[in-house]
Amino acid sequence: MEKLYLGIDIGSTTFKAVLMNDRGKVRQTLYQRTKPVDTGRVRCAGVCAKCGACNFGQLRQTVDKFLLDAGLTGLEQITCTVVTGSQIVEDTAEFVPYDFRVSEVTAHVAGARHYYPDCKAILDVGGQDSKAMVFNDKMRMWNYKMSGICAAGTGAFLDSVAAKLNVPIDQMADRVNYDSNLEFSSVCAVLSATSINKFKNRFPLGDIIGGACRAQARTIMSGVGELFLGYHGDIVFQGGVAYNRAVAYYLREITGNNIIIPEFHSVMGALGAACLALQFSTLKGKLDPEAGLPPPTRHLASVDLRARATRKDFLGHGKEPLVWRNLFFPSEVLNALGARSLTLETYAALFARSQHKVKKAFDKAACKGFSGETCSFLRVLEGVQLPAPAFSVSTSQPCQQGERIFRDLARSYNIEDRFFSLQTPAVGTGNDISIEHLAEELERSVFLMEKALGLKMDPKKLSEACAHSNDARHYSLLCNELRHNSPPLIRGGQAIYFASIFSQLWGRPELTEIQKKLYEELLQIRDEIGDSVKLDDTHRLLWLHLPPFYDSSLLDYVEVECRAPIVFEEVNFIGWEPLDVNDPYRALAKKLLTVGFMDPALRVRSIVEGAKNVHYNGCILYNHGFGRCSMADSSFIKHLREELNKAAVPLLVLDGDCVDTTIDPCSTETKISAYVEALNEKKYGNIFGRLKQ
Repeated sequence: MEKLYLGIDIGSTTFKAVLMNDRGKVRQTLYQRTKPVDTGRVRCAGVCAKCGACNFGQLRQTVDKFLLDAGLTGLEQITCTVVTGSQIVEDTAEFVPYDFRVSEVTAHVAGARHYYPDCKAILDVGGQDSKAMVFNDKMRMWNYKMSGICAAGTGAFLDSVAAKLNVPIDQMADRVNYDSNLEFSSVCAVLSATSINKFKNRFPLGDIIGGACRAQARTIMSGVGELFLGYHGDIVFQGGVAYNRAVAYYLREITGNNIIIPEFHSVMGALGAACLALQFSTLKGKLDPEAGLPPPTRHLASVDLRARATRKDFLGHGKEPLVWRNLFFPSEVLNALGARSLTLETYAALFARSQHKVKKAFDKAACKGFSGETCSFLRVLEGVQLPAPAFSVSTSQPCQQGERIFRDLARSYNIEDRFFSLQTPAVGTGNDISIEHLAEELERSVFLMEKALGLKMDPKKLSEACAHSNDARHYSLLCNELRHNSPPLIRGGQAIYFASIFSQLWGRPELTEIQKKLYEELLQIRDEIGDSVKLDDTHRLLWLHLPPFYDSSLLDYVEVECRAPIVFEEVNFIGWEPLDVNDPYRALAKKLLTVGFMDPALRVRSIVEGAKNVHYNGCILYNHGFGRCSMADSSFIKHLREELNKAAVPLLVLDGDCVDTTIDPCSTETKISAYVEALNEKKYGNIFGRLKQ
């Protein structure tokens, strides 16, 4: 009796299912539009799983009817079921039991490879997003890129065009005039109607549809086409939009590559899920359920020390004059001067813990004219009442937008004459002219603060502050070296909040105490682990940039759900030489230039060298502000990706925001799952994980 495997793909607008036998032959397929039931219920209140009175019940009815049409009586006749799609949620399993869930990216790759085993490039365009998948020969794994939160390059765009023109979506390609020269906006699926209104009574319908289909193809490529740069060969085009052969025509014209549309192009995700169901069934009982699990969350005394210092700095009310500081102005100067610091970006990050306060801050900032194009950290600062400062210091790099907001805040709080911006060079690390310039600028900032605050810099205290920083640096390096050369010791989601390089405790003995305690705790954990876990037993990920401060579950998803430990975080990287206590201003200038974020080329070099020396097999960059942040902009990402590619280390870019939950795309978990599944296949030979030894 043949065994049967079921793949289900529930997307934003369609339900797809494929039934396949153990010889890989497709027995039955289903592709249909989905819509909520009109009872007002999302799920049943009772015990029935398939009455159809709620969305989940209707889903179960759809699956049962699909199986009945295939001559089956129910799910119990299925050997293995694998699901995928953006609409698969936790409750789905209660109504449609399944064995495994995979990302849409992995499912589409598996589907394409079923019929085109030698394919190297895949493009899937569905109702909600676009995905490009290209096999990287150097890394021996699939790389991919997904579109962001805009629907312009997806099926939603063509749906809106069809509705505006009153043309059935499945007839659009038949009416295209391929000689059309019309160009109109595809920037936004919602606003596309504006462009259509401008043309619909002035040009033939075929010209308008041709312009729309070409705009669709161009927008697809602007969203994910970066992955096809330099690629020459066939591209397998699948997803619902592949029904529109006009879009395929324009994709061929734009890319210069042959576009292949498979027979089952509309259900390739479900087909891939069915293929993976077949593979998963052969591995049942062979997978190691403990493999890759990160270390447990531990109570660390060093965390308590850090929290105590944070509360004292940000909630205390000392008598010392308050100085606003950005993340990069050397805290040693302020600590030696005897001022009380408030690091404004950190202050904004603390607000992210209360989304109610953040929303109010964004509302107020919006009334001042600061839109979502402005960094969310800075919008928070513009929207809250800050503790009034006596002075404010900033740096011109690496965040120019931040420096301008700091200037605006200084005007708002009537301290414009007590604001100093350290003019930091964007490049030129280690350059003698840059060092001399910064040293003189630091001395000038001290002179101005002395005059405004009534304080006097004691050279001995500045030397002592540098000595304290050297002590803290020593223990920080010991912590880092231990983590680099050990199996995962603590969760990355726990360690990232130390954010050592941004601390305003540099120059104070408290930071030495914190880092020393952390080192002692890491040593103890390393002794406890012993030889039970080897260095290469798990994935080893490097987390770049910042996390979403409002929610730590994203890092937990990476480490716990996907079993890919984060073994180090860029914000804890120590890359500067010991400070010369006899020449503090020049020493601090050198530190500022080599902290890592100031010079993008140096930053890329440090990351790539770390990947080689510390055995990272993957890097994740949380792209704050979708590339608008100067510390994670498109040019930096391009440079980093190129260099990591040479080192055969895959980079995952997660578009999102560190403070604003409203602009996080819904595809983040899909991207993470697909990335780790690709790492699994490279490391273990399958997407599911390590086999038992």
